[in-house]
Parts: sequence; structure tokens; C-alpha cells
Amino acid sequence: MRAKANGIEIAYESFGAAGARPLLLVMGLGAQLIHWDDDLCHLLAEQGHHVVRFDNRDAGLSTHLHDLGQPVFGGPAPYLLDDMADDAAGLMDALGWSAAHVVGASMGGMIAQTLAIRHPGRVLTLTSIMSTPGSRVAPPTPAASAVLLATPPAGREEVVARAQDAWALIGSPGFEPDRARIADVAARAFDRCFDPPGTARQLAAIMASGDRTERLRRLDVPALVVHGEADQLVPLAGGRATAEAIPGARLLTFPGMGHDLPRPLWPDLVAAIAKLTAG
Repeated sequence: MRAKANGIEIAYESFGAAGARPLLLVMGLGAQLIHWDDDLCHLLAEQGHHVVRFDNRDAGLSTHLHDLGQPVFGGPAPYLLDDMADDAAGLMDALGWSAAHVVGASMGGMIAQTLAIRHPGRVLTLTSIMSTPGSRVAPPTPAASAVLLATPPAGREEVVARAQDAWALIGSPGFEPDRARIADVAARAFDRCFDPPGTARQLAAIMASGDRTERLRRLDVPALVVHGEADQLVPLAGGRATAEAIPGARLLTFPGMGHDLPRPLWPDLVAAIAKLTAG
């Protein structure tokens, strides 16, 4: 499905009954809606949610802003997280949602935070997963930075191999990696869309969007912050800083969790989100 929102087209998919609690899932840097696993979306729907996952601008089947070109390091960003948050608000308009429970992972957590700041009446609850209030808060380890800034792979086979290598490093050391699933999702993501300049534009937006800490302190929204204690891409300090900034936020951390969502943790994650959204 596609919706016109904030001057672009956004691709999205939904799970669960239309009359259930609206839950918007926002994905991270260079990731696509399929990176929210189908089974996880079904589990969230079973808890009484109408789940919508979508492709951010410059990812997947949503609009790619090719005319903005490749960003130059240190130069102006083609757009900001503000614009990406406004995309999410525009999608909610298209869905007929006056407000929703919002869950964001990694860059998606930054977008979710920004959505709550810019459109406070639209966010019923905020769940920020493996994210941070600013790009300078809890920077990646050198090894994770090397993964983030590596030259893009050249083709489908290299994309799959690179994904497996990357998640072996930044994934969850406390859990056995599902290499078959990693390969499958990487291949399907490549087939849907492969656009390294789009990912670079998203990264430029992160770097140019500044620190949200003081604005997060003014939020009045029930919030859950989830973080892995072994995250190398956004270290645990990022989750702690987010929880400390949002008044009344609950911090939920998992030993052995890195920068992904291991299947064994899904029951605890889904239960925590459902408890928050049920009020």
C-alpha cells in the first residue's frame, strides 16, 4: 500500500484489526519496513494493536529523493529528522489516525522522539529502542563505525555477505545469530530497493539534526526506552540518556542484546510495549 504524505509517497503495510490501538513502527538507517519482522508484527497485533510499518523516505518503496544527490561530508544535509518525523505525521493523516502509539528503532527511535517533540498531540505513547537523543551522545565504537561508514557493497551476493558480517559484529553477542534470516532479509531488501546514496542522505540527516535532550525534557508522554547492554553501534549510554531526558520514562535493558532485536527477547519486548499502550 502507498500513501501521499508530506509531499512524498510512503509505502506501508498493516497487521491487525483497523479498530485496534494504532501502533506505528519506525525503522532505522537504510532499513526497510521488512526489517520489522512479520512474526514480531503479528505478535504486536495479537496484543490489541493495529500495526503499521513503513519505508522511510530514501528507503524501500517510498519516494527516493535522487535529485538531492549524494551529501558531502561536513556540508549541508539534504533534509533533517524533522522532515522524516513530518513524513510519519503525514502518513498518520493518510491513515486517518489523529494520534498513535509510536515505536522507533535506532534512527527510527530518533524520528519517533522528533515526532513527539514536533507533534506532541499525535503521540499517545513513545517507545524508543536502541536509540539516542543525539548523534554525539554515545557514539559508535570504532569497529561499529567502520561498519557504518564502509564503502557500499556492489551487488546482491556482496550485500548478503556484508549483512552477515555486519550483524556478527553489531548484533547481539548473547544470542545465537539467525544467519539464514539475516541472509533472507538482506536479499529481499536488495530486491525491493538498493540505494546507498539514499542511506547517505538519511545519515546526513542524523548528523545535522542536533541534540534533542532539552526538547525531550519538555515532553509529557508515557515513554519506554529499550536498549541492549552490548550495543556497539549505539552504546547503552544512548538509551540511558534518552530515558533520563524524558520525564517518567521507563528504561528496559537486556544483557547480551546488541543492535538488533533477537527473537528470544520478543515476548518481553511485546509485553512491555503492550503494557505501555494499554495505559
